[in-house]
Amino acid sequence: MQFDRQGLTDEQLMQFYTELLRPRMIEEKMLVLLRQGRVSKWFSGIGQEAIAVGATLALDEDEYVMPLHRNLGVFTTRKMPFAKLFKQWQGSQEGFSKGRERSFHFGNNDYHICGMISHLGPQLAIADGVALAHKLKKEKKVSLAFSGDGGTSEGDFHEALNVAAVWGLPVIFVIENNGYGLSTPSSEQFICKQLADRAIGYGMKGITIDGNNILEVYKEITKAREYCITEQKPILVECMTFRMRGHEEASGVKYVPKELFEQWAKLDPLANFEQFLKDENILGDNTIAAIRENITREIEEGIAQGFAVPKVAANTNDEIADVYAATNTAAVRPSAAATEKKFIQAISDGLKESMERYPNLVLMGQDIAEYGGAFKVTEGFVQQFGKERVRNTPLCESAIVGTALGLSIKGFKSMMEMQFADFVTVGFNQIINNLAKIHYRWGQNADVVIRMPTGGGVGAGPFHSQSNEAWFVHTPGLKVVYPSTPEDAKGLLIAALADPNPVMFFEHKAMYRSISGMVPNGYYTTEIGKARHVQAGSDVSIITYGMGVHWATEYAKQHTDISFDILDLRTLLPLDYDAIRQVVKRTGKVLLLHEDTMTGGIGGELGAWIAENCFELLDGPIVRCAGLDTPIPFAIELEHNFMANNRLEECVEKLLSY
Repeated sequence: MQFDRQGLTDEQLMQFYTELLRPRMIEEKMLVLLRQGRVSKWFSGIGQEAIAVGATLALDEDEYVMPLHRNLGVFTTRKMPFAKLFKQWQGSQEGFSKGRERSFHFGNNDYHICGMISHLGPQLAIADGVALAHKLKKEKKVSLAFSGDGGTSEGDFHEALNVAAVWGLPVIFVIENNGYGLSTPSSEQFICKQLADRAIGYGMKGITIDGNNILEVYKEITKAREYCITEQKPILVECMTFRMRGHEEASGVKYVPKELFEQWAKLDPLANFEQFLKDENILGDNTIAAIRENITREIEEGIAQGFAVPKVAANTNDEIADVYAATNTAAVRPSAAATEKKFIQAISDGLKESMERYPNLVLMGQDIAEYGGAFKVTEGFVQQFGKERVRNTPLCESAIVGTALGLSIKGFKSMMEMQFADFVTVGFNQIINNLAKIHYRWGQNADVVIRMPTGGGVGAGPFHSQSNEAWFVHTPGLKVVYPSTPEDAKGLLIAALADPNPVMFFEHKAMYRSISGMVPNGYYTTEIGKARHVQAGSDVSIITYGMGVHWATEYAKQHTDISFDILDLRTLLPLDYDAIRQVVKRTGKVLLLHEDTMTGGIGGELGAWIAENCFELLDGPIVRCAGLDTPIPFAIELEHNFMANNRLEECVEKLLSY
């Protein structure tokens, strides 16, 4: 192994050695504790420390790194206190995630580290978002994301690289190629000669380097950083290395040929660098002993502190309180002056006025710029706000959701338009596991709104007409909003964009141009989490939302002999339980109406809550009126049969018969 000191001073080389030695010594101690049964799990990175350490040293301290669970060197090089790291690994409330996350599944903005999730690709797109923020702010900064060789087969890898290349983002993508994805060798993972060759397909620069040579890693990442900043382009850096332990200690290493260990042991990054420093008369045995003694003391003191911490004491109020970031924006009352607007125009106005209020708000979606979006919601926006803030995206839903999260980490707001709500499935992981959980996990909010054109009645078939709001109501950390009137559509969208939490904003496509109403002029908010009492009645209470509100009010007009009390939920997560209780109380007979399928629809949750909390107020069974338990069909006749309003009269009569 050849080392080139590249003009580095003796003091810098000593620092590099100390930073390389620290994670190795920590790992060796953790393996001892694991064998003693004092810690529960450990994912070892022994043998590949030079990549994490060298790359981190090459960055500015305020440049974000997206590490994986073998990148201990990132955390130690960023000077995270070992005592607190150990508490984190032990699941202590005094760790970085209050005991809510394991090992390295956490981030911290003070150290500019964004925590991973177990799905190994999504952090790459977050690096895109951070880099986009740098680009928008004209900052000479980069972001850096790690991937293993196995992770390069995931769709998130391809999406993130494509977006970074198309948008010219200053991102360094680092592949740690250690030859195995868990136990599966690279020969069964890909057939290209080098993973860096994949960069060619995205029009990116790609290089392959010796990942065990800390000076080469430092030099090449330093050059990569300069390239990204100067050229405003991403780069793919493949670091060849080898992991000297199993995927985790329990998995062992029997699946790896013995000769590979012998070969790579000779290329140990620490031993070789140490010998180089000795040969250069920079390092002697006494100095090595002194450095090791200092690190040992740091480790032992940290472990003692970690084991001395009391066991976790669960506090339900604290747990629930941390699911969402605090919403500190003041409500804005609507003006008295109003203009009649179609539903779609109200949404467009809400977006436009939010763009004017928040210069840090970025819109992203397929065809939303010059074309104005599939439904023309953003028509004319690019002329007013420019292409930096109104961004056409590749067909990379997962990467764009991840990019939105990266923007949030850097203090931006973002709106992503799913061209159809149905397409959200390809961004599901980012929404469910990143956006929704990140504040609870380590206190980082996701200031992201995802607009979801949804619903049937337009003859668009199974992949353009689904009602999928219930998927997200089940996920703590999200807010789910579903307006039914133009006034609420504007006010709730403005409130969603002001809210620092991730909001799934459902817009029924059939209402876009068929529903009109008076909409207050100017900027105003409608409170998220508050239902709207549509009309008072004494015979039957209908609890509904979205298109169901119009079905209910139309049915009530046609059946004036029945007194209907109608509640528009408007927000499905969190629900307005006070309003629900009051509407149950007014009639004692409850009909739950929604377009979504019966099984698993939100009506089931509402019915359970009412039965548990309002049983004494009921004068009959809770009746659900919902879509059929089938995919939504294409033919108009079949679609009509699918829709819940086709069974509304039957359900009302059933309820009134009690």
